[in-house]
Amino acid sequence: MTGPLGDVWVYLSATPLLWLTATLVAYLIGFTLFGRLGRNPVVQPVAVAIVLLVAVLLVSGTSYDVYFDGAQFVHFLLGPATVALAVPLFSQWKRVKRAVLPMAAALLAGSLTAVVSAVGIAAMLGASRESVLSLAPKSVTTPIAMGIAEKIGGLPSLTAVLVILTGIIGAMTATPLLNLLGLKDYAARGFAVGVASHGIGTARAFQVSELAGAFAGIAMGLNALATAVIVPLLVRLFG
Repeated sequence: MTGPLGDVWVYLSATPLLWLTATLVAYLIGFTLFGRLGRNPVVQPVAVAIVLLVAVLLVSGTSYDVYFDGAQFVHFLLGPATVALAVPLFSQWKRVKRAVLPMAAALLAGSLTAVVSAVGIAAMLGASRESVLSLAPKSVTTPIAMGIAEKIGGLPSLTAVLVILTGIIGAMTATPLLNLLGLKDYAARGFAVGVASHGIGTARAFQVSELAGAFAGIAMGLNALATAVIVPLLVRLFG
């Protein structure tokens, strides 16, 4: 940007609240669009917000570092938001205790499938070793996935992108896919979404049902632990 408008933009971009406001406005636009289109999962608010923010950053010539300096409060809120998942979990505690064994079986199957399918397909398509290893923890929430990737020799930055894409795709496709499969139990639906698409999928599950959201939150946490154990073991076994 050049001229007076460019000068104004330079001044505003130096204000931390600008990018925090831009992030919130982008999500609000995405959420509004989501509501007006009948809460269609294809119009995922996070995906819409990402597209809008990327467009603004590209047009304005703003670096990610500058953007993050202003919007990092949203990043900080990820911690409290994750802890807050304990509230619906507590409200569904009796249902959770009755489903411990099915959840354990689903967790093992889901974690292994998420890792093995992604790594196997990438390897067959000729992806580099670093790319394959970066893909392995893609169904785990971003900070843990990046830590796993770094430990096993992957690229944490690439893993972060893959995790976000996994969450968005999962949130967009979970409802129609589970409907197609005829799965009506919201506890099972939520757990499946939480295992497959971590936090973004869990947010989508809460939009559908509090029961689904509670089980998705449990699955997200358990899958992070399971993947942190499974992935390094598989790397050691198969090199």
